[in-house]
Amino acid sequence: MIRFNLICTHDHEFEGWFQNSADFEKQAKKHLIECPVCGDAKVEKSLMAPTIGAKGEVRAQRIEKAEQSKKLRKMLGEVRDYVETNFDDVGDEFPDEARKIYYGESEDRAIYGNASEEEAKDMAEEGVPVGRLPWPKQTDS
Repeated sequence: MIRFNLICTHDHEFEGWFQNSADFEKQAKKHLIECPVCGDAKVEKSLMAPTIGAKGEVRAQRIEKAEQSKKLRKMLGEVRDYVETNFDDVGDEFPDEARKIYYGESEDRAIYGNASEEEAKDMAEEGVPVGRLPWPKQTDS
């Protein structure tokens, strides 16, 4: 196995383990690798420094990073659960519904849904108070 430092188009850095370099290239080309922060499937190898130090120290650092990653995924899952329980899912109608709420044409309520980067930018320029959340995939565990 080989470990690569990876980076998505939103500059989130994370690690990935692969059988070899060709395995990484194959998975990246098919967009099978996703950023654990934002879900972006456009990832590439990041600059890597050689691992120097005692094996025990390196192992401890890897365990610590894995624990931090696990905690982050858990917290993001809790945020997702909260939003799905307490907000109205308006799906692809999010930009239109957010504007209607902002301009007083629809009931004021918490909503979530889908918006492209361009739609999010346009709403921000209009002053519509929206934000993007890292949306982890749901797991059965």
